[in-house]
Amino acid sequence: MIQTSGQKRVIITNISPKVEEGKFPAKSAIYESFKISADIFSDGHDEIAASAFVKKVNDANWTEYPLHFVINDHWETIFRATETGNYEFKIEGWVDHYTTWKKGLKKKFDAGQDITVELQIGVELLEEAATHNIANKAKLREWVTQLTQAGSTEQAVVLAFSPEISAEMYKHRHANLVTQYPTVYRFEVERKRAAFSTWYELFPRSASEQPGEHGTFDDVVKLLPRVARMGFDVLYFPPIHPIGEKNRKGKNNSLTAESNDPGSPWAIGNRLGGHKAIHPQLGTLDSFKALINEAKTLNIEIAMDIAYQCAPDHPYVKEHPQWFKWRPDGTVQYAENPPKKYEDILPFNFETEDWENLWQELKSVIDYWVDAGIRVFRIDNPHTKAFGFWQWMIGEVRAKTPEVIFLAEAFTRPRIMERLGKGGFNQSYSYFTWRNTKQEIEEYMTELTQTEMRYYYRANFWPNTPDILPPALINGGDNAHVMRVILAGTLSSNYGLYGPVYEFGINAPHGVKEEYVDNEKYEIKHWDWNQYTRIGEIITRLNRIRHQNAALQTTWNIQFADTSNQQIICYIKTDKATDNNLIIAVNLDAFATQGAHVRIPLPEFNIGYDEPYQVTDLLSGSSYRWVGDYNYVELNPYQMPAHIFKVQKLY
Repeated sequence: MIQTSGQKRVIITNISPKVEEGKFPAKSAIYESFKISADIFSDGHDEIAASAFVKKVNDANWTEYPLHFVINDHWETIFRATETGNYEFKIEGWVDHYTTWKKGLKKKFDAGQDITVELQIGVELLEEAATHNIANKAKLREWVTQLTQAGSTEQAVVLAFSPEISAEMYKHRHANLVTQYPTVYRFEVERKRAAFSTWYELFPRSASEQPGEHGTFDDVVKLLPRVARMGFDVLYFPPIHPIGEKNRKGKNNSLTAESNDPGSPWAIGNRLGGHKAIHPQLGTLDSFKALINEAKTLNIEIAMDIAYQCAPDHPYVKEHPQWFKWRPDGTVQYAENPPKKYEDILPFNFETEDWENLWQELKSVIDYWVDAGIRVFRIDNPHTKAFGFWQWMIGEVRAKTPEVIFLAEAFTRPRIMERLGKGGFNQSYSYFTWRNTKQEIEEYMTELTQTEMRYYYRANFWPNTPDILPPALINGGDNAHVMRVILAGTLSSNYGLYGPVYEFGINAPHGVKEEYVDNEKYEIKHWDWNQYTRIGEIITRLNRIRHQNAALQTTWNIQFADTSNQQIICYIKTDKATDNNLIIAVNLDAFATQGAHVRIPLPEFNIGYDEPYQVTDLLSGSSYRWVGDYNYVELNPYQMPAHIFKVQKLY
């Protein structure tokens, strides 16, 4: 006996999205365009049809979304979820005999040939469909009668091409003729902030209005209106726990700490507690919860830093010594990230035989802070912990509280960063920090948005962090700070910065290192939070523009435009649902005025090449009348290094 169905003629292959052949779910966000595609073909010249079927994982019924032919046997459809949750999809294809018949009928009719037999074939197709379609049998019979009794061949052809009949016949297919791809693929639809967020990082201990005083959560509450005015919706804190006293670091990462040195917040734990405790000088759990609730009134979420590591005097070290790797001299190897050394930090041993209890305890840390009201976590150095742990822990947490967002802070090798994204992290730090030239930016964005990475790796663009002061900011001063934040906020829908050093333009490096001298990681700062700066003003404008323009609220819609000058990068972003069309042009030279002719792909805006249109710079308010796809831009970095043009038809 032949072990196959010889009547199934359609081939389905190259389905997308699928992350490692379906091992991991793809990512989407509510109301986001989620493209489902495949290569689909058959033998011979018959027309084919195909559909994607989508449902929530626990639902019984599938919803059908017809796939549309694009080119070269490639078919696709767009799905937009109106609810968050776990979904799955499958794809089916079949030979479309009715469409094949219509195609032949029209050719013969247009050629003036006798189509009597062809009309009889059409009648047979409708009658055959009526025998299987109980719900619409009467309607199909009526169409049979109309086709048989048509007054002329012209009337018969018009009836055959009726959209109503075509739609009904699309539904008609024999199960034994339908190819069903054997794999059902999963994807997760997350809340909007997973796909569109604007992060601001500050150290709560530096929030006091009084010089020399340790800041508190109550001090941060007073800063919330400033953060909101600047347009940030996620306020992220370094770890807020007690700081280790043993091997505490001094200023500028010195191995010798003075009595009043506060230490690094990432050296977690001392005699007062560990990952579930709060540094007593910051406040109490109640004051932290009050801060969380006050932030919510301003549409700001508090993001916590979770660093799975311990100071030498963390309670875990004494209570669970089996969770650490001990050396022959009775010490634990401290953490290293060559050439950096962290003598004040001990890593967990994920190869411990007591790994199950370690995993459960680490998960309980997240559970504790979720219960306190936190829904956004930035995970420190996740690439130094077991991948299996992350997949399990994130899955467990989000199964109970699906709105929780995890950001992976990992600047490491590409495959490792990708694996973290596949394993459950909703957002990830990125290489943007070191992508500076036009070619580097375009290649990186193409990789993020035009490959399968688009479905599992959501990049969050940070121009700086407390650990990282890149050369572009060191060398380029205020102009570079403006240019880089505009790039971050328009290239990616998720971006963040470490302030207030960023808006203050602080960029003095620690010797030849790519990090800040007098680093806030190791000392308490006193800031003039009311200080006006050009950088801060432009950040505020940028964030307002991001919130007002849907085209900037997704990363996936970018298309680069040709420019005549490599110092000018230009790209468009569109949102079809709101007809929101933007052109962004940025001068990558922080020191000199640069100009270029840019070639705009006008069909993306539904504008003809001879039609005039208006572009309004959302940064400056200036408007210009353009015609055609080639236009000239000139940008002075000391004034404004970028245009964010909103495109509007004039007629």
